[in-house]
Amino acid sequence: MARIARLTYYPVKGCAGVEVPVAEVTPAGLAHDRVFQVVAPDGDFRSQRRHPVLAAVRPILRDGLLTLSAPGRGDLVIDVRVDGPRHPASTFSWQGEGVHQGEDASEWFSDLLRVPSALVGVAPDHQRVTSGQTPGTAAFADGHALLVASESSLDGLNARILERGGEPVPMDRFRPNIVVSGWLGPHQEDEVLEMDAGTAKFGYAKQCVRCTVPMVDQETGAKAGPEPIRTLATYRRHPDGGVTFGMKAAVLRVGQVAVGDEVIVHSWAGPSPSTAAAEPPLTATARRPAESV
Repeated sequence: MARIARLTYYPVKGCAGVEVPVAEVTPAGLAHDRVFQVVAPDGDFRSQRRHPVLAAVRPILRDGLLTLSAPGRGDLVIDVRVDGPRHPASTFSWQGEGVHQGEDASEWFSDLLRVPSALVGVAPDHQRVTSGQTPGTAAFADGHALLVASESSLDGLNARILERGGEPVPMDRFRPNIVVSGWLGPHQEDEVLEMDAGTAKFGYAKQCVRCTVPMVDQETGAKAGPEPIRTLATYRRHPDGGVTFGMKAAVLRVGQVAVGDEVIVHSWAGPSPSTAAAEPPLTATARRPAESV
């Protein structure tokens, strides 16, 4: 039986996550997920791709206050501006505006990253339509409401890394929102079309093509490559380019999820292109165990 093993939301895009036992599911994913992002003066988002030190920033969002902490730096506490002056904001194909969170936050991130930066929050009139097999919406996430990954996928990857003489990596390298335990084989999340957990429902959008972020140590904010990308490249190449790990999902029904909730799959697809090229096919019984895994 598959269950939710971990729930994590990331208040500030690119910064550390907050692990929780229970989470509300909104149309844009877990509540408070990527509701802020650090941007350049022109609105282009700052990420760990160029600024790995963001991983070491610990945000706490509570009672209308956002607290930012980072090693060797003084904490910053700001009142969250739900609405107010706007600033350009963009995330890959989406372009719009966010609510400027004030000069103190701009100075804090500019000093940390050593480039002019501002912190923006999701505006009340934020509109975004996400792509993929199941469309949806998102706040400032790269492209979709949620990232789902399984413990069996990480176990399979780490076994391969060890075979190559490398060190295993933790799940936080992939920054998932929902981690599932109990699936029999690796990468079964790729084959889910629709699934329930708690009172929420999710639909498959696309496989997650990984960038360089999984090579960043999420505790220190330092690059620690070449794993896991080097090993993923040996067996998880997507036909359109890049390597994949995890499934991006859209929200089909809002609700609440909790660690320990059963994950019930209502419909399955065949093996994904990456999986089919690298893994022996699952039996029908293993892939579709009585509508519930």
